Amino acid sequence: MERYRIKIINNIASEGLALFNDRYAVDSDEKDPQGIVVRSSPVDTDDYPSLVAVSRAGAGVNNITVDKATEQGICVFNTPGANANAVAELVFVMLGIEARNISRGIEFCKSLADRADEEIASRIEKRKSALRGFELAGKTLGIIGLGKIGVRVANGGTQLQMQVLGYDPSPALENIHLLSPEVKLCRSIEEVLRTANILSLHLPLTKKTEHFVNDKLLRFLPDGAILVNYARGQIVEEPAVLQALESGKLSSYITDFPTKALINHPKVLASPHLGASTEESEEHCACMAVNELKRYLEYGTVTHSVNFPTVESIPSDAVHTRLIMINRDIPGMIGFASQTIGNHNINIASYLNESNGTIGYNIIDLESTIPDEVLRKIQDHQDVIRIRIIPVKTE
Repeated sequence: MERYRIKIINNIASEGLALFNDRYAVDSDEKDPQGIVVRSSPVDTDDYPSLVAVSRAGAGVNNITVDKATEQGICVFNTPGANANAVAELVFVMLGIEARNISRGIEFCKSLADRADEEIASRIEKRKSALRGFELAGKTLGIIGLGKIGVRVANGGTQLQMQVLGYDPSPALENIHLLSPEVKLCRSIEEVLRTANILSLHLPLTKKTEHFVNDKLLRFLPDGAILVNYARGQIVEEPAVLQALESGKLSSYITDFPTKALINHPKVLASPHLGASTEESEEHCACMAVNELKRYLEYGTVTHSVNFPTVESIPSDAVHTRLIMINRDIPGMIGFASQTIGNHNINIASYLNESNGTIGYNIIDLESTIPDEVLRKIQDHQDVIRIRIIPVKTE
């Protein structure tokens, strides 16, 4: 049985790495891997000629060349929901810090370290009114993006007695079903923006969402609103946010993505990309990423891919060989593959096809081996991107 070569990039939690068994050769120095597990480092799929799949231990995949991967027939996985609780908790921690002036209050206390107790008490009594904050209860929280994290933030807002408005341009039913009935689903972004005292962003970074928050969007917000970005830094057009802070359109910007322009700004509260940095989150992400990669390499099944359709199938006892065909999503490909295989008297035990509008993914279970000449005929089709053979029986 083939040993799969796996490259590890970044520190992946040991609980996840322990899931690799002796069928895998795991090495951070592997030069020609078939699989990669990565967190935040850049991955250019052009650099790895034998690469079959990349599994990102996290939600965002903007560090991976997904478009190239799709053209090459390389599956890219992420781990949606594995870090959702960690991010959602931190959003409310940071909102609490900002609402109650906690950061400034702590710095004030530290400045009194060389004073006597009596003077400390006196100065605190005089200063505390200047650090007066506000309660989150009763405020309107707007959520843009109702994925795993956005839903948790929305539900958390209702538990804090906030009025919560949510919008997602392409909502997934599995996430919406988890949404509290107290959250109002809006039909447009503008409906959320017009009354949101606090706007929290939970969108993936794509070509469409880059600089999603700009001058035009910010104009819809009430004056003095708070912007929260625990999604991706590039979703926000930084000069527009800085201008909104100066004009008072925004009272503060809370973000996990500090830059030189933001770090010392008096109206910016920045954390150093800590959204998913908990022991539990890193363990969940690592285990999910490794399991996704293993299932793909061993069975060709696809779950939580950002560029391939979801396809799940375990071969039956009658299956000798599993053929994976990855093709451009055009008509006639199922018939082409079935006829090519059938013309060589190879019995198909089962045929499963799914598509996502770009990629057609086929799991073709065969009751015997498949000759090289048949594989070449399939691979040589102009719309076949890649094929894989997965032996099911080795005798």
